[in-house]
Amino acid sequence: MDNVSTLTVLTADGYALAARRYQPTRPLQGTVLLVSAMGVPQRFYAPFAQWLAEQGWLTLSFDYRGMGDSRQGPLNALDIDVVGWAEHDCAAMVDWAAQQAPGKPVIWIGHSLGGQLPGLTPNIGLVDRILTIAAGSGYWRENALTLKRKAWLLWFGFAPLLTPLFGYFPGRRLGMVGDLPARVMQQWRRWCLHRDYAVGVEGEPIRQRFAAVEVSITAFSFSDDEMMSARNIASLHSFYKRSEVQIQQIKPQDMGLGRIGHFGFFKATNRDTLWQPLISPQLKTTKHAVDARSAVASSQFLRQVNA
Repeated sequence: MDNVSTLTVLTADGYALAARRYQPTRPLQGTVLLVSAMGVPQRFYAPFAQWLAEQGWLTLSFDYRGMGDSRQGPLNALDIDVVGWAEHDCAAMVDWAAQQAPGKPVIWIGHSLGGQLPGLTPNIGLVDRILTIAAGSGYWRENALTLKRKAWLLWFGFAPLLTPLFGYFPGRRLGMVGDLPARVMQQWRRWCLHRDYAVGVEGEPIRQRFAAVEVSITAFSFSDDEMMSARNIASLHSFYKRSEVQIQQIKPQDMGLGRIGHFGFFKATNRDTLWQPLISPQLKTTKHAVDARSAVASSQFLRQVNA
C-alpha cells in the first residue's frame, strides 16, 4: 500500500524498534497505536491498521524488542521482561504517537497482552482512550476450559524445562505462543500462576501503577474466546481502579458470525461485521487530553529515524 511506511523508533535505552506507519486516506482524526498480543507480529494487524487509516486515523504498529521485525540477534542474549516491554518499548511508541498529530486524540488499541500493558506504561497519561480486544488477566485457573489443559502443560512442563535449556522459550517449535525471551516467559509464567496476575506477583508498586491509570477503557471480549474467560477479562480490568471501564461481551451469532475466538476479530473479512459497528463509535467519542501531551514536543525520551 502506498500509504504504509516502515520506521525505526529508538527507545530510551537505545533499542531500535521496527514500526509501521499507516497514513490516513481521509482527513486526519487522530492517532491510533496498535499494541500486539504475546508472540503476535505486527503484520498480523495490517488489515485492521489499514481500515483505521481509511477512517482518517494515522495508525502505528510495532514489534516488541526480540519479536517480529524487531528481533536482533539470538533471543538467548536478550535481557528483557514483560515490564521492560512496557516501560521501554510501549513508552517510546506512546511518546512518538503523541507527537504525530498535535491537538488530536491518541487511542491505544491493545490485543490480549496489549490490553495488559497500559497499567505498566509510565506515560499512559498521554493517551486519550484505551480499547482492549480479548484482553484478560491470564491466570490459568480462570482460563477458558479449552485452554486449561494446554496451560497446565505449558506452565508446569514446557516453560520451566525448556526455557533454561535453550536460554529462551522455543515456542515456535511447539506451536505455542512463539519464541520468547527467557525473562519474558519466566515473568509471564509467574503472573499466570497467581490469582491476581501481575499485581499479585510484582506487589504494591505495580498494583498502584494500574490503579493510577485514569484513561477511559472499553473492553471487547468474545463469548467463544478459547483463551480468555469472562472472569479473566473482569479480573484484568478490575486493576484499573480509577478508569471508567466498560466491558462488552460479543456473541458471534449476534454479529452474524459462526466464530470469533481470541484472534478472529482482526480478520479482514470482519471489517463490516465487527470493526464498523464496534470500533467506529469508539473513534467518535474520544476526549482530547492535549494539555497532558504539550510537554512531549520537548521530550528527549526518544529519537525517530526513517528506516
